Amino acid sequence: MSTKKIGFWSSTSLVVGNMIGSGVFLLPASLAAYGAISIVGWICSSLGAIVLAIIFGNLGKLAPETTGGPYAYTRLGLGRFPAYLVAWGYWISIWCTNAAIAVALVGYLEVFFPILGKNQLLAVLTGLGFIWLFTWVNSKPIKTVAFVQLVTTILKIVPILLIAFIGIAYIKMDHFTPFNLSGESSLSAITATTTLTLFAFLGMETATVPSSSIKNAASTIKRATVFGTLITIIVYILSSVAIMGIIPPDVLVTSNAPFADAAALFWGESAKYIVAAGAVIATLGALNGWILIQGQIPMAASQDKLFPKIFGKINKNRSPIIGIVLSSILASILMGLNYTKSLVDAFTFMMKLSTLSVLTPYILSTISLLILLHKKEGFIPLPKMILSSLSILFCIWVIIGCGTETILWGLVLLIIGIPFYVYLTKKSS
Repeated sequence: MSTKKIGFWSSTSLVVGNMIGSGVFLLPASLAAYGAISIVGWICSSLGAIVLAIIFGNLGKLAPETTGGPYAYTRLGLGRFPAYLVAWGYWISIWCTNAAIAVALVGYLEVFFPILGKNQLLAVLTGLGFIWLFTWVNSKPIKTVAFVQLVTTILKIVPILLIAFIGIAYIKMDHFTPFNLSGESSLSAITATTTLTLFAFLGMETATVPSSSIKNAASTIKRATVFGTLITIIVYILSSVAIMGIIPPDVLVTSNAPFADAAALFWGESAKYIVAAGAVIATLGALNGWILIQGQIPMAASQDKLFPKIFGKINKNRSPIIGIVLSSILASILMGLNYTKSLVDAFTFMMKLSTLSVLTPYILSTISLLILLHKKEGFIPLPKMILSSLSILFCIWVIIGCGTETILWGLVLLIIGIPFYVYLTKKSS
């Protein structure tokens, strides 16, 4: 078995690469209905992301050789049932994310194939086609997709940075007024936009997942997680301000490819296709990577007898293909059900559901940090107590921001998982 381990820059690129996915490419359209107040939402979610990044950095320092991220930390701190809820919630979040990525992918393909914006059935079938293409790809040896992931990570950052830095020169200040377009109170609008923008930060904890494969994990994970999050914040806020300043709010709210539309306004139609191609490649890479993860998380839980055995079964290429297929079926159903809405509305709903599902792992990981600190040191240092309290309060605030419909969906999905836990516990006892 190889003893090679990854260092600081590889760990940082893992964090940045997993965070900058399809979310940012369609988010400006989801935020346009709120107006410039969404920038405040970006700032709030950025501050929350920094707090969570520090939490996961501290967890990585406390348990440097523990592989499995939030699931493993929760099991260490709180035991089997909370760890099961984390694995279940994280798993739900992943296939909800994949449904959202597929929707974003179709939105950018519409630049090349306008019929996708007019024919709903064709749009659904296209999204499903890509979900199942990458389900097949992930049945192959992992090395076959590693190079693709590296290339797509670079290609997805380039168009965002171009729009962010060059687009600032084309900003029109009247696009930022009125400040709040939503018709809701400022607090409601900030809460809603914080919830939406936090989706773009999901993945900040990914350097903690392969802890045992990282050099000097105790210090590297913390630095990579915080530094990677800071890089992502700069990229997100600059590009979001640029897009809002370039495209009028009434046009942006209906755009299925905001970055491509922005490029077309100041570089001409040909630039629109170049940026859209970059976004398509990026979403393909994100979909490929997250479909890989949707098999790995339940497989790890299955090996601990916290998920059905079927999720732990691997093929000759050591791929947990049955878990991947079952997850892709659920992503396909969710995507199909929500295509009765507009593309932006469907994407927004799936973003909220994905964000809600990952907040349970974030809260339980934070509580586990307090328990592990107390076990190790006999007390909890005041700065870490304050930080953990801020993390929990932030997560609760975002849960409220998800809205009644999303919370009910999330609650039903979480409750569905409990009978499985009871069955698995009885079976293994």
